[in-house]
Amino acid sequence: YEISECLVGSEMCIRDSHFLFQNAKNAKRKVDLKMKKLVSVILSVLMILSMTACASSGSTAPAASDAPTATGSVMLTGVEDGVLTVGMECAYAPYNWTQMDDSNGAVPIANNPGAYANGYDVMIAKKICEANGWELEIMAIGWDGLVPALNAGQLDAVIAGQSMTEARLQEVDMAGPYFYASIVCVTQKDSPLASATGISQLSGSCTAQTGTIWYDSCLPQIEGAQLMPASETAPAMVMAVTSGTVDFICTDMPTAMGACATYDNLVILDFSGSEDNFKVDAGEINIGISVVKGNTTLLDAMNAVLSEMTVDDMNQIMNDAIAVQPAI
Repeated sequence: YEISECLVGSEMCIRDSHFLFQNAKNAKRKVDLKMKKLVSVILSVLMILSMTACASSGSTAPAASDAPTATGSVMLTGVEDGVLTVGMECAYAPYNWTQMDDSNGAVPIANNPGAYANGYDVMIAKKICEANGWELEIMAIGWDGLVPALNAGQLDAVIAGQSMTEARLQEVDMAGPYFYASIVCVTQKDSPLASATGISQLSGSCTAQTGTIWYDSCLPQIEGAQLMPASETAPAMVMAVTSGTVDFICTDMPTAMGACATYDNLVILDFSGSEDNFKVDAGEINIGISVVKGNTTLLDAMNAVLSEMTVDDMNQIMNDAIAVQPAI
């Protein structure tokens, strides 16, 4: 009986000790939470005081239309942490591609461990980061997911060979252009189309990458052409013409140059300067950098760098990218 009573007493002591330990942990957790909340409140107050001081130093109060638009607070630039997170396909040479080492200045892909991104877009992103003292982080995201990821706050910017179309400018603000492109077609060297001097001489089956003006606006201008389903990626588009699945494709000059650098059976059809050419606005073919609408601070910082670059500078960087690109 005495042994049993001792065991019961010991069990009660253990429970009491466990109870006290749990209470201590809970108390510490509550203190930690309170400290975090206190720090958050202090930071918020400091931000408000800073905003108030800045506002009071001006001669007049800002108009209602100039008020912050991001959730009733100050629009964040996305680079407060000193890191510019950029989205691109990493599969759109020579603008961007994936390689398995850091050769030629490639940058690690944050969401694809062991892989690296390189190409014209990466080179431009590095130039912008160097000018502003930022670190560069690359995220590989599919073409159709780039703008949604940007607007969801997963990215600070999209540098991915995007044309500065009116439709796209309804969704985002764009810095640039950071490249001045032109629309061309690509066919096989031994094709009857290889001697075409205008779009009216094109016929047969054709395609282009999905979600581009090449597919949506340019190819429909070719009378009698058989428009095949859009290719999901630029490499798939190039493979369609080099394999003979289609007679020709429509793309921009850098993509065409990259394709011909990889496949020697292809030739570029450039109708620039001819009246028998695609009808497009300059904004539809010039390439820009997407940021969240209203993020003027980041937009201005990027434009400040791009404004110092000439067309020759851009063409030279593009040639450098094409020279080191892997097979498409």
